[in-house]
Amino acid sequence: MAGGQGGGAATALRLVLGKRLQDLREAAGLSFEEAAAALDVTHATVRRMEKAQVGLKVPYVEKLLRIYGVTRQQDVDAFLTLVREANRPGWWHRYRDVLPDWFSAFVSLEAEADQIRAYEPHYIPGLLQTEAYAATVLRAGMPHAPADEIERLVALRLARQDLLVRSRPPLLWVVMDETVLRRPIGRPNVMRAQITRLIEVTAQPHVRLQIMPFSAGPHPAMYGPFHLFRFPLPELPDVACAESLVGAAYFEQRDDVSTFREALDRMCAQAAPVHRTEAILSGIRKEI
Repeated sequence: MAGGQGGGAATALRLVLGKRLQDLREAAGLSFEEAAAALDVTHATVRRMEKAQVGLKVPYVEKLLRIYGVTRQQDVDAFLTLVREANRPGWWHRYRDVLPDWFSAFVSLEAEADQIRAYEPHYIPGLLQTEAYAATVLRAGMPHAPADEIERLVALRLARQDLLVRSRPPLLWVVMDETVLRRPIGRPNVMRAQITRLIEVTAQPHVRLQIMPFSAGPHPAMYGPFHLFRFPLPELPDVACAESLVGAAYFEQRDDVSTFREALDRMCAQAAPVHRTEAILSGIRKEI
């Protein structure tokens, strides 16, 4: 997934299992070529399995476990049970008619993360949008899409928000440019309702929103929006996602992720503190 477009619809669990297969192969002292020879596939296939760029086939995984020295049947069975679980479609699969692969990966990471940090210079983040705001934004971004496709995408966006009300929600920490709140999206009542929604949701302890005011001047991430995902599973590294007009690039190499994290840390220090957010939002709402 690192550094490339797309990345397929890899789930967080599949990423973890790929990392475990890599660790087992390296512990057994086998190369990609040696593992591939046992499966009668190319070494690139083994690499893609370890990077979760392809689905995990149960017969392949079972054979790899044997040659990697996993001999206890209960250990093999437990691993294969996880493989089958990882291969099951996520809830978002029912939106596959409107969901590109690059964003399917994003939704999967979002659903599995226990910490989501983001910088947004253009729009209210999808997890915090109202239905009317989401519909307006999607119509602007997809002017040629039929109405039923927009409706499906709005439904997907609202379904994603369920993670904020589950029993153990992730920490959502967003730095958002003042521009986002000043840009008129739809009629004034759409923006007023959207800001009201922000005031309500940021009252929750697991949601933090900081506004980067115009007066703060330049900051380290003026290139575009990005997300940082952190997971409760130790095998899964932090992942950064930088979006573009046609997709997204995913980064999991430590140095790359550290660059995003450092920029966001600096922005958190530069932006208005969390305790000022409600007052800023209420002031802007009065002006609409």
